[in-house]
Amino acid sequence: MKYMLLIYSREDAWTETEMAACMAESRQLCHDLAAKGQYLAASPLHSVTTATSVQLRQGKRLITDGPFAETNEQLGGYYIVDVADLDAAIEIASRIPGSKRGTVEIRPVYQLDGMP
Repeated sequence: MKYMLLIYSREDAWTETEMAACMAESRQLCHDLAAKGQYLAASPLHSVTTATSVQLRQGKRLITDGPFAETNEQLGGYYIVDVADLDAAIEIASRIPGSKRGTVEIRPVYQLDGMP
């Protein structure tokens, strides 16, 4: 089953040195998952200050700078994994460095027929 692991934390939760260590640990986790055939994708995201939100209301497009919702924790990155079950996804989420300072949300990916 495919799961998306969404990593939320405060953007100021990491020093530059800590972030570099986090990225190195994350890269290693990706290699470990790939060796087991569980890795599909992963990436950090740029700062929430670069976000653009789009809404379509009554046929009109509304574009705003920033994220859709104001929160303390921001979406900072993601993993997509293919594992046997939720327990396996939880084990991987527990290894993501972002779980030490923020939250990793686990969501099953809905498979749509007829997609490329």
